[in-house]
Amino acid sequence: MSIRKAVLPVAGLGTRVLPASKVIPKEMLPLVDRPTLQYIVEEAVAAGIEEIIFVTSSSKRSIEDHFDSFPDLERTLERKGKLKELEELRRVQTLASFAAVRQPEAHGLGHAVLCAKHLVGNEPFVVMLGDDLVAPETPCLPRMIELFERTQSSVISLFEVPKEETSSFGIVAGEAVKGENDFIKISHMVEKPDPEEAPSNLAVAGRYVLSPDIFELLEQTQPGKGGEIQLTDALQRQAESGRCYGLRFDGERFDTGTPLGLLKTSIAYALKRPELAPALREYMHSVLQDQRF
Repeated sequence: MSIRKAVLPVAGLGTRVLPASKVIPKEMLPLVDRPTLQYIVEEAVAAGIEEIIFVTSSSKRSIEDHFDSFPDLERTLERKGKLKELEELRRVQTLASFAAVRQPEAHGLGHAVLCAKHLVGNEPFVVMLGDDLVAPETPCLPRMIELFERTQSSVISLFEVPKEETSSFGIVAGEAVKGENDFIKISHMVEKPDPEEAPSNLAVAGRYVLSPDIFELLEQTQPGKGGEIQLTDALQRQAESGRCYGLRFDGERFDTGTPLGLLKTSIAYALKRPELAPALREYMHSVLQDQRF
């Protein structure tokens, strides 16, 4: 069965980027001229995903609105002859089919994924976190989907972190699959372990390809770290049965969950734009030469 659906949990409060996220969802904060979430949707579509399922909260209505039609704005752009802007607006609306479900209360990533069960159905699916961006030049989802189709087991994107930072991530341990150093059969997973208890320095990078039995496992999962239902705990059950793998990702990845990370990502993406890069480089050079900074 081909993988057609992606679940994007976007109900979080975004406390690390307050006060900007008090009214504006952190996923809608701009990177250059697009909200962060649009880049993630485009990444999913480029990997063959046809349906995007947002797991939202009552304060995140603007996410659904962004990917919906806006007839008044379209008519205004058409009347003013702003056809380039109109074309981009319509392109965003037709990237995929969109659906949304509410997570009534924040009970963890596992709970958020479980909220989408009735929309996913009995088929494999992708989960993509809104704080993690992957550069389109170095995608990981196509390879992850390929590995899922080969093993019929869940596949998680992994990256190396300094040992002292393991308490901020889900951490895994496992062995490389013979002949494929970037492909790991996971034996153990733990959510945000203290550095002295971490089984390795391989952290989950916010991209998952999951088999549908994960829903049953999540329904059986008791609250864990932080009193939340952790996706990591359900994946650990799959790992124990030999049905969970990891892809060591060495491409370009960005963390937009902090003010500094958001700023660095915005600069990096602006430098990829030929109409913006020369002027931005000139400005950055002048600022760095200014002794006041």
